[in-house]
Amino acid sequence: MSGSQGSLGRGHSKGLRVYRIVILGDGGVGKSALTIQFVTHRFLDYHDPTIEDAYQKQAKIDDETALLDILDTAGQPEFTAMRDQYMRHGEGFILCYSISDRRSFEMVMENKTLIDRVRNRDDMPLVLVATKCDLKEKRVVSTIEGQALARRLKCPFVETSAALRYYVDEAFYEVIRSIRRKEQEESYLNKAQTKEPFKQKIRGFFQSIKGSKHSRGHKT
Repeated sequence: MSGSQGSLGRGHSKGLRVYRIVILGDGGVGKSALTIQFVTHRFLDYHDPTIEDAYQKQAKIDDETALLDILDTAGQPEFTAMRDQYMRHGEGFILCYSISDRRSFEMVMENKTLIDRVRNRDDMPLVLVATKCDLKEKRVVSTIEGQALARRLKCPFVETSAALRYYVDEAFYEVIRSIRRKEQEESYLNKAQTKEPFKQKIRGFFQSIKGSKHSRGHKT
């Protein structure tokens, strides 16, 4: 799919590349705990249901400094009308589910479908993130199921624990890497498309020369 709404808009702040990240998932999966642990290195055992919280975090990812502009969104049904707005402005998405909540796992595909619809494309950078992997005794979604869904979504997969700070940074770093890969792909394609008309002109020029020589060779 393609469309102007789906283009990756780039932002900068004080010379730093700003990446707009949107976190999506069912209510109670631990999106806020994951984000706060990443930003502040603190674990909040309880957090009021989020309507919308924004955070910023500077990080060096693969030797390149980035400024992450993170939008932690509401997962409760009463706030679903706001999701289109979130999805319209994100450059990359973290799709969360809890390993202790199968419904949240099933909601992942619904969020992916919504992203595709809102952005009018099906290849937005995203990462599938399983939360609460410290709650082993309450696990109802296996790692294998998570890996299979990630293959279906064609995206990286990370199992995390905000309580133990387990792979928290990696979840956010992976979405930045996905955005960078997508930008490199689009840059390469744009260059190729720019060169193609020039190549066509060159081919046309040489073909006209050949045609001219051929005409001259048959004059009487």
